[in-house]
Amino acid sequence: MAMSYTGAKILVTGADGFIGSHLTEALVSAGAEVTALAQYNSFDSHGWLDELPEQVRGKVKLVRGDVRDAAFINRLVHGHEIVFHLAALIAIPYSYIAAQSYVETNVLGTLNVLEAARQHGTERIVQTSTSEVYGTALTMPIDESHPLQGQSPYSASKIAADMMAEAFARSFGVPVVILRPFNTFGPRQSERAIIGTIIRQALDPSCPAIMVGDATTVRDLTFVTDTAAAFMAAGLADGVEYGQAYNAGSQQAIKVGDLIDIIVDLTSCGKPVLQDSKRLRPPNSEVRALLADSTRFARVTGWSPRVKLREGLGRTVEWWRGRFSDKQVRRQMDFIT
Repeated sequence: MAMSYTGAKILVTGADGFIGSHLTEALVSAGAEVTALAQYNSFDSHGWLDELPEQVRGKVKLVRGDVRDAAFINRLVHGHEIVFHLAALIAIPYSYIAAQSYVETNVLGTLNVLEAARQHGTERIVQTSTSEVYGTALTMPIDESHPLQGQSPYSASKIAADMMAEAFARSFGVPVVILRPFNTFGPRQSERAIIGTIIRQALDPSCPAIMVGDATTVRDLTFVTDTAAAFMAAGLADGVEYGQAYNAGSQQAIKVGDLIDIIVDLTSCGKPVLQDSKRLRPPNSEVRALLADSTRFARVTGWSPRVKLREGLGRTVEWWRGRFSDKQVRRQMDFIT
């Protein structure tokens, strides 16, 4: 097993996404040789990887493909020491509409990665779970012994993927660690997440109000660079139990309504905050509260979050301001040309 990331051959699936792009950036900074898998598309895009600084992006081997293709994944995994498997469909609302696609990507895609790692003797796989597998907390804080509750097709698919990872560890000795991040936020996150949608609406002059869903829910929020650091810790730490899940969260809870108040203050926004019924989950599907107990992961790896909530929100607001500034510049250039 590699002792550091310097020179290590690493594969990141889902590298084109929010957390995946930050993890890829951190791995390159740590000296790893990174192969970054982005989902194939016809737009010549590698997702958020296209936004990385050139000195980082130039060191990454960019590959397009699909985790649902078993033969492709088998070829791709070969030769890599550590695989970070982040590729997944993650939008909860869409999972109510197209549940089968979540099974095909999140369950079968994970199976393909595990089977390829088994065949090629990969030194370690880090399987990406989610705090959504716990559903509404029965006890808080939530440790890894909390019952798993499939309160959406998305969470059910992630439970199945985690169980597949556990099964491969128990059945075949595959060295897979299940990392279970709680809610992550930061630059490059889409508006499907609560923080991104609030900030965008607060800053967007075309939005007369901030429309939200249920603001009474409670979440445990971790800044994305800290979540990326958790993945890197899971990739190298000695003493982790294969096939077992590890929580990674801030261990601090905040009500969404209070979160909105902080963002309104950071953006100096005077818009009203209104509830939009279209943003509400089905009543029995809403996860009311999430609060992590990350003691087990911290004990094995020494990981702990470094970025405080307000600092992380401020950094995210500034990123969104930059996005709006870039759009304004492009509009002006379009007008000139």
